[in-house]
Amino acid sequence: MLSGMRICLLTGGGYPFRRDALAGWCRTLVDGLAGHRFDLVTVSDREPLGGPAYPLPPHVASAGCVVLPRDTPKSHRDENAVAAAVLLCRGLAERRDEDFARGLAALASLAEKAPPLHSVPLADVLLDAWKAGRATEDGERLPKLSVRDARTAVTLLRHAARALAVPVPETDLIHCVGGTTPLLAALAARWRTGTPLLLTEARAPVSRPRSSEERLSPAVQTVLRRFRRAVARTGYAEAGLIAPLSEFHHAWALRHGAEPGRLVPVPAGVDPRDFPSAPEARTVPSIVWAGNGAPDSGLPKLLDAFARISTAVPGTVLHLVGVGSTHEDHAAELIDRTGLGRAVRMHPIPADPRARYATGHLVVHLPGPADPPYRLIEAMMSGRAVVGVDVGPVAETLGDAGVVVPEDDPETLAGACVSLLKAPARRRALGDAARRRALAYFTTDRVVRAYGALYTDLATAPPAPTYELPLAVPAPRETEPATLRWLAQETLTPGGSP
Repeated sequence: MLSGMRICLLTGGGYPFRRDALAGWCRTLVDGLAGHRFDLVTVSDREPLGGPAYPLPPHVASAGCVVLPRDTPKSHRDENAVAAAVLLCRGLAERRDEDFARGLAALASLAEKAPPLHSVPLADVLLDAWKAGRATEDGERLPKLSVRDARTAVTLLRHAARALAVPVPETDLIHCVGGTTPLLAALAARWRTGTPLLLTEARAPVSRPRSSEERLSPAVQTVLRRFRRAVARTGYAEAGLIAPLSEFHHAWALRHGAEPGRLVPVPAGVDPRDFPSAPEARTVPSIVWAGNGAPDSGLPKLLDAFARISTAVPGTVLHLVGVGSTHEDHAAELIDRTGLGRAVRMHPIPADPRARYATGHLVVHLPGPADPPYRLIEAMMSGRAVVGVDVGPVAETLGDAGVVVPEDDPETLAGACVSLLKAPARRRALGDAARRRALAYFTTDRVVRAYGALYTDLATAPPAPTYELPLAVPAPRETEPATLRWLAQETLTPGGSP
């Protein structure tokens, strides 16, 4: 691996200022690649509560959080911005990826001077494009977009477009870790500087609206869904390499235009030293769920299932680990509605990861529809039996080392938990199998080696041109870069074998 390479790690609202699963993964990557220099940039809607949540190693050159402002500055009409917005909206409504990308690139070039969409009558532009739009993904016509809907949608689009103005340090490589907001910033930086882009597909866009958007009209939800997918497709086209975390994310990228030759699956990993296997605590039956308690975190479904578990196994305690101050009131209100009282206990993320799952006899993993499998792998590495809800990459990650139950079925979820709570031998056997699987496939050393190779592939200069004499028998040639062939030997198949 070359030393001295400068990497910009670009994320959305997390590392190094917040402790969560994705931030932990970023920390592992940065700490493990000490031969490179890192500039850490995270983009957020709000200021971080304090300084970095993790100690930064000496090879981190800078770390900053860019907060997207919400005020709307007044500006004069800019015909270049209007033309770019027309392309962008036409690309949304008519599914023209090239038009969308051209419009987005033009807006990125204007964003260095002022927020580009604030000088555009964007509601009118969007309404005109919508009238000529194509059918939705399921074959139905586009939902009617009223003037009020258009104004709501453009408010959200204007705010999202502010990410195009995020300053990105000049580096040898931009590594963008998932999400629409950081990807917009990464695309703008790539178009301005030509810097190679590596995209880690950590959170695939999903068809259903986010919990905070459920009250929006169907038309506004459709605008946002199409915008996020169009940004993702543009990212797939611009990235030199794309590293999905699972077969689920890999399949998503393929369905949305990613070239197969640019996809290098690199499963997530955790450090076995951070999550050692420990004997079960000699306490009342306990279940651990790790999540932030947000409206889209699956907490209501978990509490529904836990009410049934408490009836079948009296005295069982549910530990909610990782509920932050932002969502603490929301989680407490949901718990109060259950009437379970002290049977449910909330905890912040402990500074020592070894304490995260130690209190539980089993772990319930109920992720959002596109959440990366970090928490699941942590629980597996901790040697705890896992009951996982079949969402996203859960089934392929857990394999046969746990219990997978259908989505939106609290009764089956509760039944699986009760069965394991009453069968300690089977529960411990599953915990041992989960740790063995995590050690075999999901460790940080594999992640660090893979990304070190990807950095080298993208950020180093191409070889000098050579001249060959014609041969009677042509030499065999490989179509894939050497790094891709090497990494392919270590990726997982859908069935879980290497």
